[in-house]
Amino acid sequence: MTDSVFDAERLLFTPTPSNLDAIPIIFAFPNEYTVGITSLGYQLVWATLAVRSDVEVSRLFTDLHEPLPQHPELVGFSFSWELDYVNIFERLEFLNIPLRSIQRTEKYPLIFGGGPVLTANPEPFADFFDIILLGDGENLLGNFIDAYQQVRHESRLTQLRHLAQIPGIYIPSLYQVSYHSLDGEIQEIKPLDSSIPSQVQKQTYRGNILSASTVVTEKAAWENIYMVEVVRSCPEMCRFCLASYLTLPFRTASLEASLIPAIEKGLQVTRRLGLLGASVTQHPEFDQLLDYLTQPKYDDVRLSIASVRTNTVTEKLAKTLAKRETRTLTIAVESGSDRLRKIINKKLENEEILQAIINAKNGGLQGMKIYGMVGIPGEELEDVQATVDLMRALKKSAPGFRLTLGCSTFVPKSHTPFQWFGVNPDAEKRLKLLEKQLKSNGIDFRPESYKWSVIQALLSRGDRRLSHLLELVRNYGESLGSYRRAFKELRGKLPTMEYYVNQNWDLDQVLPWEHLQGPLPVATLKKHLSDSGV
Repeated sequence: MTDSVFDAERLLFTPTPSNLDAIPIIFAFPNEYTVGITSLGYQLVWATLAVRSDVEVSRLFTDLHEPLPQHPELVGFSFSWELDYVNIFERLEFLNIPLRSIQRTEKYPLIFGGGPVLTANPEPFADFFDIILLGDGENLLGNFIDAYQQVRHESRLTQLRHLAQIPGIYIPSLYQVSYHSLDGEIQEIKPLDSSIPSQVQKQTYRGNILSASTVVTEKAAWENIYMVEVVRSCPEMCRFCLASYLTLPFRTASLEASLIPAIEKGLQVTRRLGLLGASVTQHPEFDQLLDYLTQPKYDDVRLSIASVRTNTVTEKLAKTLAKRETRTLTIAVESGSDRLRKIINKKLENEEILQAIINAKNGGLQGMKIYGMVGIPGEELEDVQATVDLMRALKKSAPGFRLTLGCSTFVPKSHTPFQWFGVNPDAEKRLKLLEKQLKSNGIDFRPESYKWSVIQALLSRGDRRLSHLLELVRNYGESLGSYRRAFKELRGKLPTMEYYVNQNWDLDQVLPWEHLQGPLPVATLKKHLSDSGV
């Protein structure tokens, strides 16, 4: 079974044979193969390691793996979804490695991790990793391996202290966190001594050659898809948005040097193309890219595009996508309330949303998925009603056009202006209000679980004290009730769940990620928060 899965892969790079003294590395994705191999980030790190002659890399998933080295020196995890921490625990146990960094002696490999979850806020998971890579991997990964080579045969502590000097490499065990009380706020986060940097800066790749798939396989979650990154970050800077703020600045792939060569390469092995990015249609040469893809030689290519900015949905775009087997598009409007969109810096008017729906229908698409949100700071009940009114107006403007409203609850994210706000406890009622009103109007409503949003907020704003809680929850099950049970058991040893999830935090308190620098200074985030007026 395992062999047939790996045999089905078509590689778009050539692995380099490892030399005799190569570093044995296990690189894991904490989910099934079909999920992991669809992750562009995982593909890229694996390929980057596989083309180095001084590395011998083996892949590990929850359901299968390549032949694994008996004595790996490094074990890495690509961490893309918060709840996969349970699978990280399971894979470490599978490899007979203690869960906590402090329990690992010289005989164990160093455990490293990267990806969006750890770059945003690694602290709830910090005790389980020896090394955390913060930010874009293009240069950081090579710097990490090179630095490890320099101390490969030294003691574990010497290795970690050396790696801590590399920009973007965070060694949690070399930082001490103190609290005002066991269940109180953080008092201070400081390095163990002056030789360790007081701040770790997230790394930002600034080139114009962005990423593309390194492997295509029918076993991927999106069968045989070849993915091309068109843009990175988003220029809109909605004040709640991690995808924008954490990955600033907005970068675009060069049409001639990056996009066209990548597309030509990928379409030699498959006829399914995915254009990725938080705001693909805001690429300055997107029209030219669209013209390139409408050439007759690509008539049989199935084209998918990630979420697009609403006011860039043209009839031309819709026609191109409809011709390439795309039936629906996804846009994010967040709310039907102009007032609320101003608060979050969503530069969008209801008329533009209406026009996008009309353009999509006239271009031949069959439907539109619209993303909304409840519980946004400053939201009132009339704002929720405005979303209902907007959806009704959209349905009326495009008869027969399928509209779906996917709605989540606002969750505070680190390194954004809204990181100090908690989750609105009324959000669950507001989701139910939307559901009742929209379903009676024949509009497909798909709310994200409020309970999942609560867990997400807990992990988004958590600190190191959550590590014991996560181990308990793993034994109880993944429901919200399991988290509440674990909090009850640990009462007095950490703050309450409400503190992490619902409480608005003071602007001057020490945040769990205080020692980890995002793209913008905290003073700028506070200015953007002030500009929101809430």
